[in-house]
Amino acid sequence: MPEPGPNVPFPPMEAELVSELPEQDGWRYEPKWDGFRGVLENDGGELALWSRNGRPLLRYFPELRPLGELMPPHSALDGEIVISRNGALDFDAMQMRLHPAESRVRKLSAEIPATFVAFDLLLWNEKKVHAKPIEERRAELEKVAAGFELSPVSDDVAQGRDWLQTLQAAGFDGVVAKKLGLPYLPGSRDGVVKVKPHKTADCVVAGLRWKAGGRDTIATLLLGLYADDGHLDYVGSCAVGAKNQKEIAEKVLPLLDVKSERRFSEPNRWGTNGLEEAPLKPKLVVEVRYDKLEKHRFRHGTRLIRFRPDKDPDQCTWREVRPPRRPDDLSVEDLLQ
Repeated sequence: MPEPGPNVPFPPMEAELVSELPEQDGWRYEPKWDGFRGVLENDGGELALWSRNGRPLLRYFPELRPLGELMPPHSALDGEIVISRNGALDFDAMQMRLHPAESRVRKLSAEIPATFVAFDLLLWNEKKVHAKPIEERRAELEKVAAGFELSPVSDDVAQGRDWLQTLQAAGFDGVVAKKLGLPYLPGSRDGVVKVKPHKTADCVVAGLRWKAGGRDTIATLLLGLYADDGHLDYVGSCAVGAKNQKEIAEKVLPLLDVKSERRFSEPNRWGTNGLEEAPLKPKLVVEVRYDKLEKHRFRHGTRLIRFRPDKDPDQCTWREVRPPRRPDDLSVEDLLQ
């Protein structure tokens, strides 16, 4: 029997990626949490937690079930399921929670419990709050959501910019801006934008992959960072464009290391399509742009910015992507106070 779907405005609203936060009046800003989007619904006394594509999630996060006691029947909240460890969001821990074994789910729910952070109100006690403008929805959310963690909001763009800077160390995914005056628009990106703080890192060029068909064209450069014990860890790859092919080949091909048996694992779910790889002597450093790490890999593809002949490879350590927290950086707990 197919799983019933959510009886609320669905799918959730999305956000359009932009380069800068809107500055004009009429926008509201909030941190972009890095977890699993979730719609928490009490449908006639039965609690459900829906992913953005309509899949049930509550079985993986049983520790959130008591939240149903805080909601009257026919009520629903939009928010994010997150895990915080040592003051920072832990997306890798979130992925560990999606385990098929019930015993494992119970164990992890006790060891690394999740939190549901609400940021929008859709229904409350059968009242169709989703039809109201966002500012009215937020006001009602603050009235009724006693016992829930609420994502902070601000109408000041300066606060949004500050969050972009001070929440990076806490693992946040950027800042969202929402246009005031609009109702909840299921599945739409109208009136919602997001800004992600792209970061840069200097990495060792540890290898390459050839394009299919031979050793004539370089497909990607393989990137590494040194661990504390001196081992070169593979962290991801960056594509080599056609216009840069000759210049890059001149730099890297003389460094092919035919004696090395170093091999690399692919950081993304699409695999390598059988592309042949080759290790390089770790002599070159490149600066790349990335957004997030996931399980010790760049989550998405990186962008090559430039070679760094002014930097020695042994200076490229994990500190590049895991800098120490600054005194003014916020933690998850600071934000939810």
